[in-house]
Amino acid sequence: MDKINLLAFIGSFISVVIVTPFVIKFALKIGAVDQPNKRKVHIKPMPRIGGLAIFIGVVIGYFISGVYFIPITAISIGGVVILLLGIIDDLITLSAKVKLIFQIVAALIVISSGLLIEVIHFPLLGTYQIGLLSYPLTLLWIVGITNSINLIDGLDGLATGVSSIILITIGSLAFIHGKALILTFCVILLASLLGFLIYNFYPAKIFLGDMGALFIGYSISVISLLGLYKSVTLFSMFVPLLLLGVPLFDTLFAIIRRTINQTGIMSPDKNHLHHRLMSKGLSHKNAVLFIYGMGVIFSIIAITSAYTPLWGTIIILLIMIILLVLLAELVGLVNENFNPFMSLIRTIKNKEKKTEP
Repeated sequence: MDKINLLAFIGSFISVVIVTPFVIKFALKIGAVDQPNKRKVHIKPMPRIGGLAIFIGVVIGYFISGVYFIPITAISIGGVVILLLGIIDDLITLSAKVKLIFQIVAALIVISSGLLIEVIHFPLLGTYQIGLLSYPLTLLWIVGITNSINLIDGLDGLATGVSSIILITIGSLAFIHGKALILTFCVILLASLLGFLIYNFYPAKIFLGDMGALFIGYSISVISLLGLYKSVTLFSMFVPLLLLGVPLFDTLFAIIRRTINQTGIMSPDKNHLHHRLMSKGLSHKNAVLFIYGMGVIFSIIAITSAYTPLWGTIIILLIMIILLVLLAELVGLVNENFNPFMSLIRTIKNKEKKTEP
């Protein structure tokens, strides 16, 4: 890390540490408070515009690092749209459809600048131009990642910590491959998250709120998009997907669960991974640490996959898929009756017993 990035890191971190207590008081004053209900884990009202403190830290780092000299107008405007969406939702609670419209607008602003996933690189298979598919794929990328971070924001420090692990990994890859802009963005956002985590880790004094979770998700989507933009050296398509393994895993199973249970894909529930882990006996803190561990494993696999032969990557992915489906079954991530792998294992065992002399 060079001197400018180090100063930006220190500036963002310290500014968030200093400003967060004032944001807590401000949230309580304007009524930006998360009230407990059946779907939520906390049992007392909590201030929930922590994203404001993170945004202030990012702005401080933005000016210290000199990134403002680089033309990133569309990214900045898209970020402002997401911030406005988040703070409005934290104050008056918007419908899922309205939030989706805001997210699509932010994504279209980024796309209008020409920042697109134009090529897809698969290890050993080559690089492919995807033409007009660039537009829907980029839109899905930004909206999907933005929402996936928001969905895992259900326990103290969970989304903040998992996002920090993702940013450390992307930043490390950016450093290795000499991607200065991506590295700087990672440094600034990571410092802001770590400063906020001091107040957000269990027992939390303030929540991210939609303002924070959506802003972090949007930022990570754009940072990873920069890694894919006309590049075959920083990311293959597998790497960012693996890095985002925890939020994407939870999002995918939320869609599967809500489809099978016929509750509506955008309907909130209390059956996300963190909820299910706690229902199986893990404490609040241990559930968070368990998911942090999952994030670290995904990051290690993401980095090593870039240097692993194709057959090795395929084997790793297959093993991961099996283990993740087993985890989903063991904790009841879809419902208590959804256990295809466990049923298959039991069937095989029963057949073996019947064939025994």
